[in-house]
Amino acid sequence: MTVRVRYFAAAAEAAGTDAEDRDEPTLAELRAAVVADHPALGGILDRCAVLVDGTRRDDDAPLDGVTHVDVLPPFAGG
Repeated sequence: MTVRVRYFAAAAEAAGTDAEDRDEPTLAELRAAVVADHPALGGILDRCAVLVDGTRRDDDAPLDGVTHVDVLPPFAGG
């Protein structure tokens, strides 16, 4: 099982990439792993919206069958 994680704006800058493939089985494990691999994400990930196949999730959702996880930092402006 591989999930494509896409990072946007400040999250992409912190991760040093705009996308990567991951294989963690749950959202909580994915969050921990991306911070371990990209320490700069640690300062912003808690403020980011995390979308699992287009639906915002803040829990420890299983990622079995998931295609994309998007990490979107808060945006300023209107």
